Amino acid sequence: MKLAKCKEFARKFWRAGAKPLLVLFILLTAFRSAVADWNDVPSGSMLPTIVVGDRVFVNKLAYDLKIPFTTVHLAEWADPKRGDIVVFFSPADKTRLVKRVVGLPGDKIEMIRNHLFVNGVAAHYEVVADKSDKETGRLFVTEAIAGSQTHPVEINLARKARRTFDPLTVPPGHYFMMGDNRDNSYDSRYYGTVPRDQIVGKASSVVISLDWDHHYAPRWQRFFSHLL
Repeated sequence: MKLAKCKEFARKFWRAGAKPLLVLFILLTAFRSAVADWNDVPSGSMLPTIVVGDRVFVNKLAYDLKIPFTTVHLAEWADPKRGDIVVFFSPADKTRLVKRVVGLPGDKIEMIRNHLFVNGVAAHYEVVADKSDKETGRLFVTEAIAGSQTHPVEINLARKARRTFDPLTVPPGHYFMMGDNRDNSYDSRYYGTVPRDQIVGKASSVVISLDWDHHYAPRWQRFFSHLL
């Protein structure tokens, strides 16, 4: 008798509570997998554009539609543009990373002492004097690459980094990624170009930002700020 009552209770609980919650959970996770998501940023590789503690909004429909929980594309309607900030799976270890698109398929990319060249055209740089310290080698500059909008870049000459590499051509269907914190970023200079199907989506804004060094205090000025 007790066993029958337990089974009946379990059936009622499944129908009235657990089943709707499970369906809702599946729908929400599918939505995050294929439509929109957020990405926590635990490192400073995209400083000063993205700071440690930012949670960025990821538009997964910016370029294509994928089968939820996979990287299989059902449809594509746009390609990443030079200057876009994207989330992708690293070719090195499949970790999700946030970087800026610097090279498109077919582009010739070269760097000479932190000076970027795209298809033989040098990027234009201007030092932000009030934020830079030339004595320590920490510089904040704006970078303008052909075909993309101007964005900030941080350079730290005191760090050991790969500031020069020979010209390379981005293969078809691949993209060359770099962090805005040029001397503190593990990017395509080290693990190579990123296949198109490993790009998760476009990071377009900061949703919330918490200062991890000050008891997770909110950085209100960064909430819902647009990423350049």
